[in-house]
Amino acid sequence: MGRADPILSVRGLSTAFSGDRGNVTVLDDVSFEVGRGQIVGLVGESGSGKSMTALSLMGLVPQPQGRVSAREILLDGVDLARLDGAGMRRIRGGEMAMVFQEPMTSLNPVRKVWEQVGEPLAIHQGLGRREIRARVLEMFELVGIPEPKSRLDAYPHQLSGGLRQRAMIAMGLICEPKLLIADEPTTALDVTTQAQILQLMRDLRDRVGTSIIMITHDLGVIAEMCDVVNVMYAGQIVEQADVFDLFERPAHPYTRGLLASIPRANEPRAGRRMPSIPGMVPNLAKLPPGCRFAPRCGDAMPLCTRAPELAALGAGRSARCWLHAPDAAQPLEEMP
Repeated sequence: MGRADPILSVRGLSTAFSGDRGNVTVLDDVSFEVGRGQIVGLVGESGSGKSMTALSLMGLVPQPQGRVSAREILLDGVDLARLDGAGMRRIRGGEMAMVFQEPMTSLNPVRKVWEQVGEPLAIHQGLGRREIRARVLEMFELVGIPEPKSRLDAYPHQLSGGLRQRAMIAMGLICEPKLLIADEPTTALDVTTQAQILQLMRDLRDRVGTSIIMITHDLGVIAEMCDVVNVMYAGQIVEQADVFDLFERPAHPYTRGLLASIPRANEPRAGRRMPSIPGMVPNLAKLPPGCRFAPRCGDAMPLCTRAPELAALGAGRSARCWLHAPDAAQPLEEMP
């Protein structure tokens, strides 16, 4: 997946947590790539592992309860999986940055916005307060904050949700990172502000050249923003495809279920229930045997009691499903 020259290459990323009831694996052998200048989507229901993937890549999984391992996590040739805490702190905020989904809880309520947005410049470039303030003003202008000079000394509660999100994007981009991770960047914003934020991120990708991982449960955002899509379910990637192929020819039953649940403006709604996927994402501490989606899948077969691998389907796409195996034929309910 991705372009010939990926900025990020993730191979075999797994994350587990230990507790009183033993170990729980929340990410299981996750692999994907992000090409230079690409916007790559991670999509799935709540609990599928999207945000945990971001926290694992950023080195923000709580320690010592959480353990992250990977064969490799190459960011422009540097293997993040081999870095210690100090090495990750040098990368985080400079080479790779993250925009969290709720800016009100991500910003310190008792510090001025410009100080927080400019903090990466002090950490990674050693700039003084005057230089930082000037750079923050430039970034406020770049991300479209109105009357930017008057907003520098504001506190987070004095900004609207849309302006706080723009400030968070400015913070993520202020050191011109190679990769920006945006975790549900339009959550809790009104529709007009959502559209403005998404347009802003596309414009910044085009102008600054930063690659973006877009994490969302909203397939409309995926269709509008992404070049490549990774569909996640119960801690695994179950399908990878170019965004056009994914919407035109979804290969995994879970992807088809997600697409079927999208409301369509030209369909009559009176007296008709919205399509939905039956059941819920499984408890990661009590996973079903074999395919994790099988209990919710209308296409389940006897073969699904074995765990499928993420297999290449050609044309730069892959799926984790026995439907694409040559001997997949008998529905599960027809088992003897």
